[in-house]
Amino acid sequence: MSLSESSSAAVKSPRVLPNPSWGDRLAGWPWRRIVSAVIGISLALGLLILGGWYFTLGFGLLVYLGLGEYFELVRAKGIAPASKTVLIACLAIVVSSAMMPSVADAIVPVAGTLVCFYLLFMPKMASIADLSASVMGLFYCGYLPSYWVRLRVGAGLVLDDGAIAQLPLNGFWPTSWNPSVWPEALVVTVLAFCCIWAADIGAYVMGKWVGKTLLSDISPKKTVEGSLAGTIGSATVATLGAAYLHWPLWFVTGPALGLLVGVASLLGDLIESLMKRDAGVKDSGNLIPGHGGILDRADSYIFTAPLVYYFITMVLPLIDRWVG
Repeated sequence: MSLSESSSAAVKSPRVLPNPSWGDRLAGWPWRRIVSAVIGISLALGLLILGGWYFTLGFGLLVYLGLGEYFELVRAKGIAPASKTVLIACLAIVVSSAMMPSVADAIVPVAGTLVCFYLLFMPKMASIADLSASVMGLFYCGYLPSYWVRLRVGAGLVLDDGAIAQLPLNGFWPTSWNPSVWPEALVVTVLAFCCIWAADIGAYVMGKWVGKTLLSDISPKKTVEGSLAGTIGSATVATLGAAYLHWPLWFVTGPALGLLVGVASLLGDLIESLMKRDAGVKDSGNLIPGHGGILDRADSYIFTAPLVYYFITMVLPLIDRWVG
């Protein structure tokens, strides 16, 4: 066979890609990541259902661990934050959010002022970066996520009759697994968490299968296709929940909450990726096998917390009065 004939044959014979077996495909799945996610979701659901001090103290532990990871990222940039002062303030915000949210609101400016005064009189002159990172830690790891405690414990949650809910801090022990008999604060918190889980799972699975278009240089693994799938998944879950809970204009308020959660959780993920990229690290920690640190898993919850809280406590009551 001549050279031209062999070249023609090579062109005409397509290269057959190997067809992996189901066993090979399953072996390629990140099982350690999946098992860690299942365990984490189970623990989160347990604390969610119990509520009260169980949820508050468990959440406080997450804030403690997440703040430690945040300060490690900050120190990697040569910044010296007021870590102990911020830690005490963040834990105080979490605890007071379960009892008197107005106190939590007051702690933030007072603690921010004390942090600035503390850094002002340090032996080594503080920088703008030291001040900014300290106040950011107070806001990012303490104040914003504390809204989950407000929502779950029910402090400040407006009920259908206009009353202010305050669930018992000794916890809620369900006598039935029917969500219709659960406290409203528990139901809406579980719904919000399910929206975030749907967004994370949808973005991860669809990003792996069909994701091709890079979303942002900040996170090379994020794709437009995966992000859209995650947002749609969040909106779908929220719509189903709104219909089940008989929200006013559920076909509008449900998708609105889902889109809000989907977009905010995505942006929270990108913010954390931005901080890691700036600090020059892949993960914020190594506490969770297959996932990294607490911030790597909690980044989707940070910016969504106040948005969900005010949607439930302000937007829904306004729409209900307008419709009624």
